[in-house]
Amino acid sequence: MTQPETGAEAGPETVRVGLGGRAYDIRIGAGLIGNAGEHIAPLLPRRRTVIVTDEHVAALHGEALTAALARAGIATDLITLPAGEATKRFEMLESLTEQLLALGVERKDAIIALGGGVIGDITGFAAAILRRGCRFIQIPTSLLAQVDSSVGGKTAINAKAGKNLVGAFHQPVLVLADTDVLHTLPERELKAGYAEIVKYGALGDFAFFEWLEENGTALLAGDDDLRREAVTRSVSAKARIVEEDETEGGVRALLNLGHTFGHALEAATGYSSTLLHGEGVAIGMAMALRYSAEEGLCPGQDAARLEAHLAACGMLPDITTLAGVREAGAEGLLKLMYQDKKVEDGKLTLILARRLGEAFIARDVEPDKVTRFLERYF
Repeated sequence: MTQPETGAEAGPETVRVGLGGRAYDIRIGAGLIGNAGEHIAPLLPRRRTVIVTDEHVAALHGEALTAALARAGIATDLITLPAGEATKRFEMLESLTEQLLALGVERKDAIIALGGGVIGDITGFAAAILRRGCRFIQIPTSLLAQVDSSVGGKTAINAKAGKNLVGAFHQPVLVLADTDVLHTLPERELKAGYAEIVKYGALGDFAFFEWLEENGTALLAGDDDLRREAVTRSVSAKARIVEEDETEGGVRALLNLGHTFGHALEAATGYSSTLLHGEGVAIGMAMALRYSAEEGLCPGQDAARLEAHLAACGMLPDITTLAGVREAGAEGLLKLMYQDKKVEDGKLTLILARRLGEAFIARDVEPDKVTRFLERYF
C-alpha cells in the first residue's frame, strides 16, 4: 500500500490499494469533484461516461461533476435513482442495467457512482454483472462511503431475507473522496459515517481511537484538516486489510465489527430512515464490546469507554424505542443475525474484542448466550 502523500503542495492524499492488476488509487482532498476530469480522463479509452447518482446528490453535485468532465472533453449521460436504502433492490438493479445498456455502455467504459453507499453498492454491482464486468469509478459523497463502502470492492443489493445478500466483489478503478462535500451533509448522516471511522480504531488501532476521543467533536463540527486526516487513516487501514484478504476469507471479516448486531437492527426497522446504517454500526459495536465484556473476553472499562465516546457524539439511542425492534424482541433479532454472511454451517460468527483496538473473529458462538444477552435490552 502506497503511503499517503502529505502537505498542501502535494495536492490530494493518495492511498494505493495494491491488488496486482486490479490495483487502484483512493484520492482524498478538497475540490476533487471540480477537478474530476483530470483524474478520470486518463482512465477512459473513449471520452464518454455515464454518471449514476440519486435525486438528492444530483441536485447538489451533479452539475459540478458534469461540468468538470466536460472541461476535460468527456461527454456524459446522467442516470438518477431514488434516494434511500430501498433503492438497493432487484427492481432498481434491473432498471439501472437496462438504462446502461440502452446508453451503449461497453466493457472498457467506466461508469461513475456519484453518491453515498447505496449508489456505490448498486452501481458497482450493476458494473460487475453488465457485459460480465464493466469498469467503474467511485465518487463517494457521504462520510460513510468515503471511509468504508467505496473502498474494497464489495457491491450488493438487499434481499427480503437481509442486507447485502446478493452481490459481488468488483473493485473500482479509482476512488475520489472530495472532503468539501462533507459540508453538505446533514448532521445525522455525518455522525453515521463517523461510526465507521470509530470502527477502525476499535478493531485494530487503539492510538487512532485515542486520537478520535480527542478530536472527534471538532471533526464532526467541521474541521477540514481533521476530517481529511480521519478519512485518510481510515481508508489506509481498510486498504491494508483488503490487500491481505480481498474476498473476506479471513481477516477482512474484522471490518464487520458491530455489523452483525447492526444489520439485524436495520432489518428489524425495515431498512428505513428509522435507523441509518452507520447508526446501526455504532449500536452494534457497543453491543459487541459489551457482549465481549460479559463473556469475560474484554475489560469492562473498554466497553464502557467505547460507549461513552459514542454517547458523547449522540450515537447511542435506546434500541427499544426504535419501531420494529421491540416487536422483534431478542429471538427475532437472533433470527435476523443468522442471515449474516459470516454464518457457516449454520453457526453464528461474531466479531468480538479482547480490548479496544484488538478485535477478533469468534466462530460457533452459542446462540443461547446471545439470546440471553439480547433479552437484557428488553
